[in-house]
Amino acid sequence: MAEFWKDCAPLQEELIAIRRALHRIPELGEHLPETQAYIMETLARWGIPHHPAKRDSAVVGEFSGGKPGKTILLRADVDALPITEETGLPFASRHKGIMHACGHDGHGTMLLGALKVLFDHRAELCGNVRFLFQTSEESGNGAQNAIAEGILDRVDGVFGCHIGSILGPTIPSGTIVATEGCCMAAADRFVITVRGKGCHGSTPEKGIDPVSVAAHIVIALQELISREVAAPQAAVVTVGRITGGNAYNVIPDTVELEGTVRAIDKGVRDYVVERIPQIAAGEAALFRAQAETQIFPFAAPVISDAPSAELVARAAERVVGKEHVMTRLPAPNMGAEDFAYYLEQRPGCYFFVSAANPEKGTCVPHHNARFDIDEDVLWKGSAVFVELTREFLLS
Repeated sequence: MAEFWKDCAPLQEELIAIRRALHRIPELGEHLPETQAYIMETLARWGIPHHPAKRDSAVVGEFSGGKPGKTILLRADVDALPITEETGLPFASRHKGIMHACGHDGHGTMLLGALKVLFDHRAELCGNVRFLFQTSEESGNGAQNAIAEGILDRVDGVFGCHIGSILGPTIPSGTIVATEGCCMAAADRFVITVRGKGCHGSTPEKGIDPVSVAAHIVIALQELISREVAAPQAAVVTVGRITGGNAYNVIPDTVELEGTVRAIDKGVRDYVVERIPQIAAGEAALFRAQAETQIFPFAAPVISDAPSAELVARAAERVVGKEHVMTRLPAPNMGAEDFAYYLEQRPGCYFFVSAANPEKGTCVPHHNARFDIDEDVLWKGSAVFVELTREFLLS
């Protein structure tokens, strides 16, 4: 059996350098010029064919093996978050207010490492390796952009992964988690605009207070989960932003709420999304105000098919040993990923690479200003990509 995944281990120091270079230049959304340039320069140095996407700053490419066969798509998201970094790392973000706080620098690094090894051994492969360094996962546009450009055309299977402590600090660093079925929740964003009547704060009876109404809406939305969704059905409604007013002693005309819905079951997701505008409008009417709700769908649940998850688990066992592979979890993670769009159209698996190491302080949750990863796992993630690709193309 070919074991060229072992070529990833000697790349570890180079992978660390790549990750740190990407960590220094985080960018948001669909426009990632520095990130795109760095990835393309790296691929060019290794001779791997690639080209920029048309719709955004994604990088795509494909190369063929020594024999004809299937086509696999390997994907890494490479956008960052609007967070001011507080890690104190010597390679911290150079871009004010922007940070790789979700491990996407690690994702891009692991895929680059895998592509180098796969390209070097392409003569031993059957079929084609297609790859995507995707933009805008955090805002949910990147996957749809790539699909619109035809990234899934002629693709037989699609694979991606997430690094970090996303599954909790109790899963040791270097553990690979590959589960069949739903591993991450569906997500939607909502914006509620509460319209009242502004007045001086000393005479609230002369106005309609949208701040008070907004507070009632927030509480009522929590009751939606606790009293209208069955206890065994996982669902979350979180209001993460409340904006309104310009002075401490003035009741404003409007207040805006923004939040997210997470659910595992489609029926629960649809029900919660339907109820949010009803609850907001009802609470507002109770206090003579108005509430308008906009819903912005983000992604469906991330669902890996059984054969693909089993393939990833087998590949991971060869790389890290069976004792460091998990194929079952108590419940799906309530985070969301636009990788779901690929899995709605093609079989595949989204797996996890734990980088939670208490000794190195890398157990901080994602989307946190102090988030970091255990870099020791980088070559392992690359190696799993390499081995799953080899087996997928042989099957």
